[in-house]
Amino acid sequence: MGRMNRSSLQRLSLAVVLSYTTAGLGGALTELGPWYFSLRQPDWKPPDPAFGVIWTAIFTLCAISAWLAWEAANTPALRRRVALLFAVNAVSNVVWSALYFKLQRPDWALCEVVVLWLSIVALIVGLWRISRWASGLLLPYWLWVSVASLLNLETVRLNGPFAGLL
Repeated sequence: MGRMNRSSLQRLSLAVVLSYTTAGLGGALTELGPWYFSLRQPDWKPPDPAFGVIWTAIFTLCAISAWLAWEAANTPALRRRVALLFAVNAVSNVVWSALYFKLQRPDWALCEVVVLWLSIVALIVGLWRISRWASGLLLPYWLWVSVASLLNLETVRLNGPFAGLL
């Protein structure tokens, strides 16, 4: 790849800012208060401090992936595809946090996690022809959301039904 020019470095910086902004929005919606700590959790659930480490690594990989895909996209149409795929994923990620933690509806989040999971698959598939590296960097994200989906399912199974706020 060689030396990075100034505009490429600016695009990498923008990708990091956008990725961490998504993480920050999701984090701001994540309230680990009495409600969360009262939930029964499966024995195999990772300890809570592990989630921050895992998500930080994932959002870093997402930023690098977005930057690599953008750099490799050699037409405006491909750049739009990259932006759209990452935007849909970012919104899906934040919505999951809002449903699970803010609205305290793991059952609704379980339905929405399917959209999040599919948005990651769409990213991996959609970036493959643009940049295999960008696509491959998203595999840990897909794997983690697959595990988190099972955790979400078990939380619903162990604690449901959940009362509606509406």
